[in-house]
This record gives sequence, structure tokens and C-alpha cells, in this order.
Amino acid sequence: MRVIVVGAGVLGTMHAWHAVERGHEVLHIEREAEARGASVRNFGQIWVSGRAGGEELATALRARELWEGIGARVPGLGFRAVGSLTVVKNAAERAVAEAATRRPDAAARGYHLLDAEETRARNPALRGEFAGALWCERDAAVEPRTAQRALKEHLLASGRYTYLGGREVREVVGERAVRDDHGDTHHGDAVILCTGAWLGGLVRELVPDLPVRRVRLQMMQTDPLGEPLTTSVADADSFRYYPAYASDALDAMAAAQAQTPTAAAHKMQLLMVQRADGGLTIGDTHEYETPFGFDVVEDPYEHLTGVVESILGRPLPTVRRRWAGVYAQCTGTTPGPDGEPVAPVVHREQVRDGVWLVTGPGGRGMTCSPAIAETTANGLNW
Repeated sequence: MRVIVVGAGVLGTMHAWHAVERGHEVLHIEREAEARGASVRNFGQIWVSGRAGGEELATALRARELWEGIGARVPGLGFRAVGSLTVVKNAAERAVAEAATRRPDAAARGYHLLDAEETRARNPALRGEFAGALWCERDAAVEPRTAQRALKEHLLASGRYTYLGGREVREVVGERAVRDDHGDTHHGDAVILCTGAWLGGLVRELVPDLPVRRVRLQMMQTDPLGEPLTTSVADADSFRYYPAYASDALDAMAAAQAQTPTAAAHKMQLLMVQRADGGLTIGDTHEYETPFGFDVVEDPYEHLTGVVESILGRPLPTVRRRWAGVYAQCTGTTPGPDGEPVAPVVHREQVRDGVWLVTGPGGRGMTCSPAIAETTANGLNW
């Protein structure tokens, strides 16, 4: 087969990966010279810990397995099985973590509740004041700024992969063909559109009522910490944003302690990952109402700095980069296996004969893309 993949973010790249792995020829088209959207503006976390039970968790666990295998073949991904610690500071937060360890799928996630001493033993860089942490063994990390580039180099070496950057696909032509903004028409046996947060233009023409929205976030990156951060780190505000933590204990925590005004206004949580160069990627915020602002605002960064320094017990290294990103997230929910509201993992729709649109994984994109692409490939009998 000849497979045309449109979009060179992590989701499109993983579709190209599975097609090449199965012996097919791939033409990969990207409107930028290389990916510049959410796929490079994220934490690089393979985040199993907070996923909803059922299909979402199964997808994340399968993706975690695939990431580890691909990482062994493509060292440039920077795959690291670091796990994560969600730090708790009081009894109410600890109760949420303890409730998570009683989930029927807790063992699959690698959940363990640690006290303060055990938390510091797991990650000696954490010298602040806290009561303990929820450890998730299955979480991992890759390098988001270089992952797509490393995967592309590996795919090019196969001899079955062609990359066309700087080409925006404007039209689906007839059956299984697309026309780009250079006027060139590309024919294949299957077309996979992985257009990320680009929801206008061709995407709107193909699916006018697409059940996907755009979400904006702010993040930052520091100079090297000067010591290893041996795990990813989150704070208890992250309990509020991930369906795995829904429980009576979470309801009690939310009632007992409101977020700070800044955290509430920007729908914030702390997530922190150390990069290969020793710097820290720190975030994040969530903005849902469009049109989004064109600038970044300072209050969230000041809030995150205070949270990080309270956990590290030391000043944060100098911040060298600040940025905003936008990703596509499925809308609508259905009841999960525990009754919690769960959004679809991805929106996958056949929009023309032999043409599929795959979008909307939201903040799960970096985590779940290998398994989402594998499911697409299996469904098309590649």
C-alpha cells in the first residue's frame, strides 16, 4: 500500500511509523518545515497515572509499552521509565491519593502511597515540606522537542518513507488523493489526516460539526537544575483534572480547600519533568474560551514558581523559555467504568472513501499516540 499521512506531529508520525513497520510506503506531508504545534510544546510525559479506567487506561498502557519498544530502537527519543510522584501536603490530599490506591486497576498503573521519607528516597531532589506522594511506576518521559525529528530520521532510513515539509494540504481530490498548496496532487491507497489543532479550512469542509475543541496552555523551561530529578512531579491540584482521581475523598478535598485565585482562574496544576540537559519543563494552565489571547501572562508562572520551590525546598533555576501551545480535545463525555465522565480517547472518522480524520486526543496526545495509530492501522487491516 501507499499511505499518505497529513500532519507531522506525534499522532501523524506514529501513523507513519506503523505503516512503515507493516511494509507500506508512506508519503508524509506537513504544512510547516517540521512539527511546531502541541507535539513539541508539551512535557514529553507518557502519563498513565491519571487516565480514566477502561478504554483510556488500556490505550495509555499499550502506548507506554510501544513507547518503550520504539525508544529502544530510536535513542533520540530520550525514553526514560522515570515514573511520577504526585506530592500531597495535608490529610485531605493524602486521602485522595489513598483512594486512588484502592482502585481495581491500581496495580496496573503501579500506584503506591509513600510517606515523606519514602518520597525523598525516591526523588532526593525533593527537599521541601510535604506529607508524602502518590507514586505511579508506569509513567515515563521522552524529549518532545526532538522526538519527531528522531522518528523521522529513523523512518527515512527505511527507504519506504518520503517527507514533504512546507506543504499545506488544501483539498481531498476524488478517491484517496490530496492536493497541496503547490498545486501538486498526491495519490495513495489510504489517506490519514492528523491535523492537530488545525480545525478550520479543509477539516471544517470535511466535517462541519466536528466534536473537537481547541485548548490553550502556558509552560516554561529552566536552566539545568544541577542534580537529577529522578521522577516526574505533580502537585495535588492535578487530582482535580484527571478522571482516575474522582472519589468522595476528592469531593471532600475540593470542598475543604479551594485553589488559589490564580490557579483557579487559569485552571492550573503543576506538572514538572526534567529534560535531557537537566532543565525543568514546568506547567501548566488551561484555557478553553476562544479567541485565545495572543500573549502569555505572568501570574501563572509566578504561581508555578512558588509551588515548585515549596516542593524542591530551594530556588528555581533561571527560567529561559516561556511559551503557549494549543491542542485539539474531543468534546462530550460518556460514563466510565466507575461512573466518572470520560471523554473519547480520540475522534476517528472516515470522511471520504479511503480518507480518515484522526484528531482530538487532547492532553493525552503524547501519551497515547502510538496506540491510537496502532488501532487505526489494525482497523484498516494494514
